[in-house]
Amino acid sequence: MNTIKNIFCIGRNYSEHIKELHNETPEKPVVFNKPTHALVKADGRSIQLPNGQGEIHHEVEVVIKLARDYEVGSTVDDLVEKMAIGLDLTLRDVQQTLKDQGHPWLLSKGFPNSAVLSRFIRFPGMEASKQQSFSLLVNDKKVQHGYMKDMLFDLHQLITYIGTNFGLKKDDVIFTGTPSGVGPLHDGDQLSLKWNDAEVGSCSIEMK
Repeated sequence: MNTIKNIFCIGRNYSEHIKELHNETPEKPVVFNKPTHALVKADGRSIQLPNGQGEIHHEVEVVIKLARDYEVGSTVDDLVEKMAIGLDLTLRDVQQTLKDQGHPWLLSKGFPNSAVLSRFIRFPGMEASKQQSFSLLVNDKKVQHGYMKDMLFDLHQLITYIGTNFGLKKDDVIFTGTPSGVGPLHDGDQLSLKWNDAEVGSCSIEMK
């Protein structure tokens, strides 16, 4: 975790999630950042989240980690060796206010513990990963489930777009977008992050 230097995140990358939040479908990837202070491991610990700022929504995502610097012409399989399942936590009420005002999303996306990561596992390759699923369970109930093949912009498009416009270096990570089913978290919730129905991370929620 302490080797991660940049956290890139993708919004609106699954059509059903776009519909549930009544957003417009983008023509290019929607990219935003989180500070590294937002990182926290889903290793069974209790994660403290801010209380009194409206609903905090879970957004489960596949997270890829670069094994080397991006260069023009690099393929996904050249660059990615590890992946994790993550949560892009969002202060939804704060985000809506910022959107209405035409302001950046950082206050709603970059608070402490808003970038939750499971342990890193081997990346199976771009084509194989498209057929595999990821999910989030809250209190043993599956609330989100997605397949990478349903992304509007696939991993190659995301890496190329971010690498060209911002640069990508070894150990940078990309949260690749969430499927439908986002919703609020509550004090005491127990979370399980899964890849192909195998748990790769867990945590509990403490609102403070």
